[in-house]
Amino acid sequence: MKQQKVIVIGAGISGLATSIRLRSQGYDVSVFEANSYPGGKLTAFSAEGYRFDMGPSLFTMPQFVEELFKVADKPISDYFEYKKKEVVCNYFYEDGTTFSALADEEKFAEQAAKTFEVDEATVLNYLHRSKSKYDLTASLFLEKSLHKTSTYLSKDTLKAIFNINSLDLNTTLSNYNAKVFKDERLQQFYNRFATYNGSSPYQTPGIMSMIPHLEQYFGTYIPKGGMHQISMSLYTLAQDIGVKFHLNTNVDEILVEKSKAAGIIANGKHIYADIVVSNSDVVPTYRRLLKGHKAPERILKQPRSSSALIFYWGITREFPELDLHNIFFSKDYETEFDYIFNKKEVHHDPTVYINITSKDVPKDAPDGCENWFTMINVPSNTGQDWGSIIKAARQNIITKVSRLLNEDISKLITYEAVLDPKSIESKTQSYQGALYGASSNNKYAAFLRHPNFKQSIKNLYFCGGSVHPGGGIPLCLLSGKIVSELIQKANQ
Repeated sequence: MKQQKVIVIGAGISGLATSIRLRSQGYDVSVFEANSYPGGKLTAFSAEGYRFDMGPSLFTMPQFVEELFKVADKPISDYFEYKKKEVVCNYFYEDGTTFSALADEEKFAEQAAKTFEVDEATVLNYLHRSKSKYDLTASLFLEKSLHKTSTYLSKDTLKAIFNINSLDLNTTLSNYNAKVFKDERLQQFYNRFATYNGSSPYQTPGIMSMIPHLEQYFGTYIPKGGMHQISMSLYTLAQDIGVKFHLNTNVDEILVEKSKAAGIIANGKHIYADIVVSNSDVVPTYRRLLKGHKAPERILKQPRSSSALIFYWGITREFPELDLHNIFFSKDYETEFDYIFNKKEVHHDPTVYINITSKDVPKDAPDGCENWFTMINVPSNTGQDWGSIIKAARQNIITKVSRLLNEDISKLITYEAVLDPKSIESKTQSYQGALYGASSNNKYAAFLRHPNFKQSIKNLYFCGGSVHPGGGIPLCLLSGKIVSELIQKANQ
């Protein structure tokens, strides 16, 4: 049988995963990437003695990365190493409360009971319910295509339907958390998990209370060499098993002949293939690569997820109380999300996320210094004056963090680079710079995401954070798995 050729458009984390799986199944795979580097948002840069991970800063569910090395029949130890964090994250509240979230579930509950107005049993019960929701829905919503009839004919689906009332679909995450916890600080702690898929806790359904399970049960990890090593190890693995990469190569169009994907036009050249997989954001895929074909407007016009404004700071001091992941909470969390999703004026007291890899990766900063990845959630790019927003946000962040650390950090910043929604959009082709495609502020959001295939165009598939099952490293890796299984099944 003739070896089938596959073209993958985009070398983001999902494109890398898809290429590895399909090459391991015997396909001839070529990946076309517009940038000079692979990894999409999961990349890095160095300047003035500092190294910064640019994109995702939290690594969970490493089993999905490990699985790719097993599929490729290569020892992961030759490519990738990581270690589990004992402290998941450090939290700083405006009232002076600090809380270190421990990875161990029992110790976490014990520490939470000492810090907040809650008993251990309530915390443990919340986590158990979180796990139950995940176990009931993962095989349906995360691991299979929601747009194939066969998905709904399984025992897992029937079990989820039978237990639908336990999923809290008809309440918001915030209301669910307020019902469980009296302490507003703990409500805020669990509300922030909505940001894991770029949504608002005041709009996204209560089923999202399963997200803490991913962090607490599976743990959080730091890769040796930083987050960028996830994408680089997969890129090296893909090359080693025979995937061909074409970097600095713009794809101009997806070729369709007789309602079937036939290849691409890249840099003006026709390149033919039997199967095409787009790891590009679904909106520019239709608007730019499939111009002559009917687009699913209802899907493409869904509200976008939040984006990010990131300051990469070189700090000439070490802060012993800060370790890798740190969150400085907003005093008015609800107003913050009103700003993010309703495009209100700049929020003056943002929740600030600071990640410091230099403590785990010594070469990431000069001696006695730290590399700060300093981020706040912001709206997606719809034409705002980002220059003014960046200026105001920078001062608000410095004021807030300086107050909570009791030290003027403005005097410690000797290097700075900035990434905003507009530049995220230009660098990664993510529509409006949204980090997770469409938002999940709707209980039907999972069903409204674009499918991993195109019904009207045979042999055209979609992977990545803008399609099913969603954004974030684990879901993007699962997206690649779903696509490879769909292709394999279609060609049996």
